[in-house]
Amino acid sequence: MQPSIQKYLNQYFSISNSTIQFRSIGGGCINDCFQITVNSERFFLKINSANQYPNLFQKEKNGLELLGSQNIIRAPKPILCDEVEDQQILLLEWIDTGSRTKQFWKTFGEQLVWLHHSTQDHFGLDENNYMGSLPQNNEPQSDWNKFFIDCRLQPQIKLAEEKMLLQKKHLAAFENLYPKLPGIFNDEKPSLLHGDLWNGNFMCDENSQPVLIDPAVYYGHRIVDIAMTTIFGGFDKEFYDSYNYHHPFPKNFREQCDIANLYPLLIHLNLFGSSYLSQIELILNRVI
Repeated sequence: MQPSIQKYLNQYFSISNSTIQFRSIGGGCINDCFQITVNSERFFLKINSANQYPNLFQKEKNGLELLGSQNIIRAPKPILCDEVEDQQILLLEWIDTGSRTKQFWKTFGEQLVWLHHSTQDHFGLDENNYMGSLPQNNEPQSDWNKFFIDCRLQPQIKLAEEKMLLQKKHLAAFENLYPKLPGIFNDEKPSLLHGDLWNGNFMCDENSQPVLIDPAVYYGHRIVDIAMTTIFGGFDKEFYDSYNYHHPFPKNFREQCDIANLYPLLIHLNLFGSSYLSQIELILNRVI
């Protein structure tokens, strides 16, 4: 633990060095994460560079608070978000994990439906944030397909082109895809999305209730969250059955999922390289 952060937390909690304990734990690709214990109370601490990822944790804090304010699915309560010298820190409540029972998955599916019923007039958000470690443009738009092209696909395509990860044939394939989008995505009101709902971004708490973590929130087409759940192996069948029971999937939801997943696949292409290109090509070839 950097001395400056240790000193900051000691002052925040009004305690001496001897009464705060730190334990390093896993925290994903880019953050240093710790369980800290203060007078027997535990917290989750994330640390990252304030210069490399400006306002990353402030955006995460805002996203967690937006999700939590719906009183539908639990999200960790932010306690402290600040910068200490060249580091940013985010302190969250500690949540113990429980068992992912059959009822857990049913509850998760139902609760996600109700979260998706939270809506506003425009797709996007009143601020930009991050998807993983890449900036995410949330400029509000009234049309989902235009938002998906302008704010989701195009920024990542441009970045991948600059990195020489996409060829001219791929760029042409995306251009051929765009006119087809209105026939693929059904009209839906903008839904409040987690935005990055893969297997690593939710928890099961001590009461076997779902908890959303590491959000990339905005208001979008609800299929985006469903699609993201499928990208790395999928969730339990009970989850999909429960969601579909309370809010049936569109008839072509598998096609919608493929197209929606072009965005996270482009993110992964830009972050981790060409191993994700074949999945992108497969989806584009199915549609065009």
